[in-house]
Amino acid sequence: MKKLITIWVCLFSTILFAQSQGITKMQWGADFQIHITLANDSNYILDIKELHHTNVADDGSTSFTYIPTRLENEFVQKLKQTEVDTNLSQKETEETNKTLWSALHQTIGGGWVHFVNCLLYSLETGYLDITSPLMKRPESKWKPNPMTESYKRTKKWEYYIPVDQKLAIKEYTIKKKNNELGHLNDIPKEFIDLLLNTSQKQYDQLSHIHKSRAKSRIDLVKILVGANYLGEVQIKYIKSMVLKSMVDYANNQLPSVIIFDNFNAAVAMGLNEAGYQIDKIIFLDERFISMETRLERMNKINSIVAQINEVNKQVFQQKLKNYYN
Repeated sequence: MKKLITIWVCLFSTILFAQSQGITKMQWGADFQIHITLANDSNYILDIKELHHTNVADDGSTSFTYIPTRLENEFVQKLKQTEVDTNLSQKETEETNKTLWSALHQTIGGGWVHFVNCLLYSLETGYLDITSPLMKRPESKWKPNPMTESYKRTKKWEYYIPVDQKLAIKEYTIKKKNNELGHLNDIPKEFIDLLLNTSQKQYDQLSHIHKSRAKSRIDLVKILVGANYLGEVQIKYIKSMVLKSMVDYANNQLPSVIIFDNFNAAVAMGLNEAGYQIDKIIFLDERFISMETRLERMNKINSIVAQINEVNKQVFQQKLKNYYN
């Protein structure tokens, strides 16, 4: 399998879960910035230095490609209509809440990118708190006999996931050594590096920053590091908070744009239930290329995105099945 391609799109202070109003005009200005006008007549100027640049190609790759981007309006509206079980009732089946993946996937649909994006959004907006009382482990002097591996690895944890930086890094290191990373292999490397290179003091400082993007990314990794130790109550709590963050989701009209350097293209993209969706494509050199060349590039970019969606679907259906079941 070819090397994992990880693409992280970050425009400003948060992942852009934008409610699309439709792009009526998008052009590459003489100042080499992207000028966008939406259907509601709002205007934005995006500095291309702040946008993600990629050279992803239609090379038949069978590796997962991750593009965290805004959620399309129809996907958000569907989630808003989903009942939020804030009382953590017992009406759901035990099978549904067997794992964090199955619980969220059954509710929000989509694939791995939807799973990660929704989790991260709930953390960034403060709905999901990994130190919630429902995430706290009960105090007990009980010890299994014989001693189990899971007990040895989690006995110092105050919560059902390793909130403490040293404990989180230790568990990540053990999982990596034992080839147990599973889905963590498909988290952006920047997120993993944040966890590994942040001290407890630095993490505590991030906790005082409102809607800290860095802390949310670290907390996302911690959740996934400890996902296999979560109980049903914790899984239902996380699912409930993810859904609540979607129901109370605040509209953000700013589109997500990726620069495809190998095509001299700026591509406005979103994420719907089926996968990544292209909203608009413009070219830096479009005044100097023929219509035939323009159409050829657009077809190639559309083909690349379609391939990404198909490969992502196939790879993660198998990966998650193997890891969780």
